[in-house]
Amino acid sequence: MAKKKIDQNINQDKLSKGAYSLFDFTKKEKSFLIVICVLISTAAIITPYTYAAMWFGFALAAYSAIANDSIQTIGTFIASNHHKKWYWLWLFMGLIFVGTVTYSWFTYNGDVSYQRLSVPGLDQAPTSFVFLQLAAPIVLLIMTRLRMPVSTTFLLLNVFTYKAGTIVSVMFKSFVGYLLAFSIAIAVWFVLERFVKNYLKGKPAPYWIYLQWITSGTLWAVWIMQDAANIAVFLPRQLDVVEFAVYTGFVFIGLGFLFYMKGDKIQGIVNEKTNVTDVRAATIVDFVYAIILFYFKLHSNVPMSTTWVFIGLLGGRELAIALGKHAKAEKRNAWLFRAFRLARKDVSKAFIGLVVSLILAFIINDGVRNEILDFF
Repeated sequence: MAKKKIDQNINQDKLSKGAYSLFDFTKKEKSFLIVICVLISTAAIITPYTYAAMWFGFALAAYSAIANDSIQTIGTFIASNHHKKWYWLWLFMGLIFVGTVTYSWFTYNGDVSYQRLSVPGLDQAPTSFVFLQLAAPIVLLIMTRLRMPVSTTFLLLNVFTYKAGTIVSVMFKSFVGYLLAFSIAIAVWFVLERFVKNYLKGKPAPYWIYLQWITSGTLWAVWIMQDAANIAVFLPRQLDVVEFAVYTGFVFIGLGFLFYMKGDKIQGIVNEKTNVTDVRAATIVDFVYAIILFYFKLHSNVPMSTTWVFIGLLGGRELAIALGKHAKAEKRNAWLFRAFRLARKDVSKAFIGLVVSLILAFIINDGVRNEILDFF
């Protein structure tokens, strides 16, 4: 009887703490929640007006996708250059974005996605919108605020895909990317921890700053080649001059806001990892990541989740550091537990985004729904 009463008290305490946490969150994020309510209301009103809905959805997708995916590309760049003025970082990355999408626009006859939207299932631009398609980037904004590394490829592209096979191809390529990145990261950082550990101590040599800016800029350009499709999916597959100018200008200004906010809440996912504020570690992370993304770009035009590749890279890196960190078993085990905990947390959050995207795709798209129902 006494044990039952104790369990009841424990459950009541948990409920009280949960209610307090929810109240505390709503209090701290009051302004953000008001913005979300305004965006949801606007999306509901604007949905029937196709042209206005197209640009409204694009604007939401542009900021939400880059804000969430910023941890992958400019996250380590922000972390290791936190002492520099934000506008120099913005101009550097902003101009790279302009140059990269301009090349695609000229080369692929108005297509800014490097032909990622030319695959079957994504090759048709939307001629009308439903509310949930406009709500998808709002969901992404909320998840970003909660520091969840969600796949913007899954969440934004799946709601427009009219073939279930395309979703499966994107998922398969993304999961292979995760495993490849995880394996490569273990090999690279295990070697670094064992043989270059002493070299990475002390103050970095001045040339590391230049190397990091070069590798970060290269990674950013390759990431745009992969993920520009997530932003452009709301728009016509070939943009005219005016549409291209709006597309490029809006993202350029949005990047400035993101750098001013120093990556916002989700930047904490990068900052909690080991030594990412060290310019040398950040350079190596960016270099390995850029190579992996460029390989998959050459492999096929099927879009992939760069988020899954990135969390695989960070997870493998943390595991390799843990394996080489301490000779004593008890300390090494503690670091291994920490590495597995961080990797599991990132994968769990990314998996939530995948499930949400699949549910939205099933509800929104008749083609996807019919294929799945016919299969079963």
